Amino acid sequence: MDGGLVVRAEPRVVPAEFDHVLAIGGALREADRAEVWASGRYLPVEAVLQGYRASTHVWTGLIGDEPICMFGVAPVSLLGAAGRPWMLGTDGVERHQVAFLRRCRPCVAAMRSVYDSLENWVDERNATAHRWLRWLGFRLEDPQPWGVDGELFRRFEWRRDWRRDDV
Repeated sequence: MDGGLVVRAEPRVVPAEFDHVLAIGGALREADRAEVWASGRYLPVEAVLQGYRASTHVWTGLIGDEPICMFGVAPVSLLGAAGRPWMLGTDGVERHQVAFLRRCRPCVAAMRSVYDSLENWVDERNATAHRWLRWLGFRLEDPQPWGVDGELFRRFEWRRDWRRDDV
């Protein structure tokens, strides 16, 4: 506070940096911790680092100078035009949800300009992520066992060749 005024940090999305990996991995929100553990028994920093290194496009959401999430897209294989989008965040994502949503759409559009399809899996327990993915135009399949422990996950995807009524 300065003279009775509350100064709010402006949310922004920037190209990801290695220091962001450590900050986000060290404060990963519980839903993301559960998801990365159930999918492949990844520790938080390990999961963020893997996404950071594998991605062709990767961004960090910041509130002021505080990294609150990292997201990007990695190729599914060396041959083909499918990308694997991902996002991992801290509790700051929940506190600044609307600001984050407004700023992530252009990044998803950038992913779609490079890949003909986007696909990945999301933990069935993460209803917030399900709403976000639908809002971004992804189709979610019914839950099915996936990952090292066979927990319920939903495959989600977007395809360039879908007609508007396919979604």
